[in-house]
Amino acid sequence: MNKTFKPVNIKSQKQALLQEQKIMKKEFLDKQKKKLITERNEILDSLAGRNEQFSKLIDTLESGDDVDIASDTIDRTLLNSLGEADQRRLTMIDKALDRIRQETYGQCLSCGKQIPEARLEALPYAGLCVECQTKEERKNH
Repeated sequence: MNKTFKPVNIKSQKQALLQEQKIMKKEFLDKQKKKLITERNEILDSLAGRNEQFSKLIDTLESGDDVDIASDTIDRTLLNSLGEADQRRLTMIDKALDRIRQETYGQCLSCGKQIPEARLEALPYAGLCVECQTKEERKNH
């Protein structure tokens, strides 16, 4: 039996695989970007809703001096009402969006290893792999 074997072009197979991985990565990045933007907008919409309540407060004031004082108070109240957790989350979301733009999204900021997609699915603004996050939490406690 004499079978004819076709030579396998390994180089073109690798290129095809790399191209497929690029497409999958782009789809994943697009999905993550949408998640991050949605979460960011939810935080900002929540703040905007609170802002309307504070605007009504300003409308009830009559004199300019009172309005200035009220405005300063309202600015501080808005920041406080956002809450520390939301402020931190908003910052982390913005940083994650920056990493997407810089094409570094998914790389651990500490060790440089790839963060597993499952972690990014669960926490799209994660900047550290589980190992480095654990080390960071131990340092801070």
